Parts: sequence; C-alpha cells; structure tokens
Amino acid sequence: MEEVNKFHSFIIFGMVLFGILLGQIGFIQTYSEYLIMPSLTIMLFLVFIQVPLKEIGSSFKNIKFTSVSIIINFVWTPIIVFVLGRLFLSNHPELLIGFIMLMVTPCTDWYLIFTGIAKGNVALGSSILPLNLILQLLLLPVYILLIGGTSVDIDILSLGKGVVFSLMIPLLCSIIARKLIIDKIGNSKFDEKISPKACDYQGYFLNIAIIAMFASQGKVLLENYQVLLILLVPILLFFAINFIVGRFVGKAIKLNYQDSVSLSLTTLARNSPIALAIAVATFPDKPLISLALIIGPLIELPILFLVSMILLTIKSKRESYQYN
Repeated sequence: MEEVNKFHSFIIFGMVLFGILLGQIGFIQTYSEYLIMPSLTIMLFLVFIQVPLKEIGSSFKNIKFTSVSIIINFVWTPIIVFVLGRLFLSNHPELLIGFIMLMVTPCTDWYLIFTGIAKGNVALGSSILPLNLILQLLLLPVYILLIGGTSVDIDILSLGKGVVFSLMIPLLCSIIARKLIIDKIGNSKFDEKISPKACDYQGYFLNIAIIAMFASQGKVLLENYQVLLILLVPILLFFAINFIVGRFVGKAIKLNYQDSVSLSLTTLARNSPIALAIAVATFPDKPLISLALIIGPLIELPILFLVSMILLTIKSKRESYQYN
C-alpha cells in the first residue's frame, strides 16, 4: 500500500477521467450519485477502525512535540487559511469553503508514509494521530462557520447533520467493531492482519466515491476546468509557508532531525477524505466544494513527496558536515 500511496495523485487523476467517461452513459450519470455517500461512509469506517483512540493519552508523553503540533494545526493553520482564502478566493465562495475544509483538517493516514520516506520518527507521528482526529472532528464545523460563514449560505443544522451522519456514525461503528475484533483475536493480530487490509480497502472505496462523483458531476469539472489553476497558488503558498514555519519551530524548540520531520509532515499533510465526506453530506447542491477537495490531493501529494526529498537532502548535508 505504501507504493500505491506514493502515486496516489496519479491514481486520483485516473479515477477522475474514468468517472467522466462513465458519466457519458446516461443511466450511469443518473444513478451514480447514489454510490457517493455509501462509499465515503465505508471508507471512513475503514480509516477510523485503524485509529486506537484509547491511546490518545500517549501523545502527551512528548508534551513539547504535541503542544507545538496542536498550535500549528489548530491555531496557526486556520489563521493562514483565512488570510490566503480572502486574498485568492474571495470571488469564488464555493472554492473558498472547499479550500477551508481541506486545509484545516490534519491528515490521519498517508503523512506517516511520507514521514517514513524522509526517515522521520514514525512512532512519534503516530502518537499524535488520535488527538488530531478528535480535534478536527470537533473543530471543523467551527472553522467553516468562522472563516467561511459569509461566503455561502450555510445552514448550521445541515452542517451538524452532515457531521453526524458522515463522521460520527462511522466513527462510533468503528470503535465498536475495533473492540469486538480485538477482544476476539487480540491487538497483535489486529495490527498485523486487520489494519493493513483496512488501509488497502479505504483507498478502494475512496476511488469508487471519486468515480461516482465525476460520473454524476463530470459536466461541472468540464465547465470549471480553471478550478485547478485558481486553487494552485493558495495551496502552494500554504505548503510553502507551513513548511518554513514547521522547520523554524522545530529548530527553535531543539527537535532532533527525526522528530522535526514528524512535525513537518503532521503539520503539512491534509485530510481530504474526511472533509470530502462532510462536503458531500452538507453541501450536496454545491459540487464545486467537493471538486476543490478532490483537486487538493492532486497538488498535495507530489508536494509531500518533494518535501520528503528536501528533508532527506537536509539530513544528508547535515551528516556530511558532521563527518567532515
């Protein structure tokens, strides 16, 4: 699955094209939308079942890393998202909401893969995962209302329902299923057999959702092909700014290379699948919001790979300097 994730941008792009092609068939275009929400719900169940929420306390064993990560992800990031959104997307309200939803949700899966590629502290990165998940579920509706509330007509009740049905239900089901499975087979077998399978299948169901979405809404993309260019600058600026901030803060608090890599990746990678599920449930009549959340990873994943290479270069130069 690690190799698949490295090329996830190309896979997503392929699913988009495949969905648009299927959407040219009349009955598929008509009925494909009914596959979107079920696919995303199953995908999120598979994401959540891998997260050991009961181990949320382990993140506080490294207070310095955890506190800085939380401040960057949940205080600094919404501020920079607000500034970038207003500067570049104020005339595109639906894209602004999509941009907000994408950027204020820290990643809960593939950032660990890039942390590993860059020779970072994967265990430390994993420790913050449950806390990031809980905080983003609680705070995302708040950020949408505070940062983008005047951009589009947002019904608070619909937003609440969207969060409950798209996130809370699969989260609760995953907690129950995880406990039942672990009680039966034990933690070690769960981590060896169930988690890898869940990781594989979550990608499959995300791809199904993307195909279904573009089969039903392909015309929206074809009519708004410029969306990628509109989003490109604010997304690139977000990653550039947060990368610099992460490196500066890591150096300021004297993190070693491995821990500073974990800080960089957990404050850079974003969680488009969770944001996409909320967008589909809350804004079914605003497809450009969902479109922004699908386009986001097309830009993000190559950047994360590039960041990993930059970090490895930094590591190599540092080791060479110390050796000499």
